[in-house]
Amino acid sequence: MNNKNFETYFDCGFSKVRAGTFNKNKQEEAFFAESKSLKDSLNLELEIQKIITSFEEDTNEYIDNINLMIDSPKMFSIGISISKKLDGSKLKQANIQFLIQEAKQQIAKYYPNQNITHIIINKYKIDSVDYSYLPIDIKCYFVSLDILFICLPIELVLYFKSIFAKSNILINRIICSSYAKSINYKDNLNLDGHVSFIDIGFNKTSITSFFNDKILSLNVLSLGGNNITKDISQILKIDLEESEHLKINFYKNIKLFSSADISAEILKKIIFARIEEIFELCVKSIELNSHVLEKSKIVLIGKGSKILDNQYKDTISNSNELEFLDETPEDICRSGLKCVAKLNKHEVIMVPKRQIKQGFFEKLFHFFN
Repeated sequence: MNNKNFETYFDCGFSKVRAGTFNKNKQEEAFFAESKSLKDSLNLELEIQKIITSFEEDTNEYIDNINLMIDSPKMFSIGISISKKLDGSKLKQANIQFLIQEAKQQIAKYYPNQNITHIIINKYKIDSVDYSYLPIDIKCYFVSLDILFICLPIELVLYFKSIFAKSNILINRIICSSYAKSINYKDNLNLDGHVSFIDIGFNKTSITSFFNDKILSLNVLSLGGNNITKDISQILKIDLEESEHLKINFYKNIKLFSSADISAEILKKIIFARIEEIFELCVKSIELNSHVLEKSKIVLIGKGSKILDNQYKDTISNSNELEFLDETPEDICRSGLKCVAKLNKHEVIMVPKRQIKQGFFEKLFHFFN
């Protein structure tokens, strides 16, 4: 496995699967794939197998492990402050490891059904002095950490592990897709200050907020593009498939709608009523969790945001600066690649030191400074 040239990433959404495989020695050599729209779990397995077969033909390598990018309406972030008194000796990484492990155990205790996916240290406080990084060779009597944990349901993680296991594939890393994408896009766009990414997916909308390099929060609404489809179906009394078609092609086919039985104006009202609701809830979440006085720059991403266009952004009532970012499978998979390759210097990664057998790992902490 270690001698393989390619590293593979799967972004498994509720509506589509996107994947990329990268040459570790020459990352410009890469292959990407996107599935058809998913219908059920059996369809998901078939689409994954098609992509695996395609990548194995492209790379001439057998795929036996991947990195998995997923989101969930039930994912969440939680912040913990934890501290420890010391004896004035030099601060060691072992002291920080102990605090992280203590905080991790608290999360495991109170949220036993959650998988800790990302651990981010937002602040080190050492003898009343704040640091955004771990200082080296400093004497210390008191240390505290502000840690943000991003969690995904264990049930979802086990579900995907079982699917890939059917193809004899192990999952190396679980990555929160919304988190990885927002970190990557923020870096690519050189965005500073208060920035929030709203990722509108099939059945969830995630809001990831930053202030400069610090991630403030990741929050999730159980509303997404599928809710708009259901609204259209219910109000216009048509099936979900036709409703989805109308939603996606609304702006392209506005003249066609006007000449048909379906009114373009009614369809617009249905779409924007739900979009307004989602967006207002997102803005409230940003304001509640930001603790920042200035208005946030907002970047809309995700398949669900494609029903909007820059010329319609004034329809959404808000006073924040708003932008739309169109994603490709390559953008999404490279986000996962960069996440694993230490793009966020504040993240602490628990990496496998030695695999004993499938499902059991010895852990060590790896710090990005």
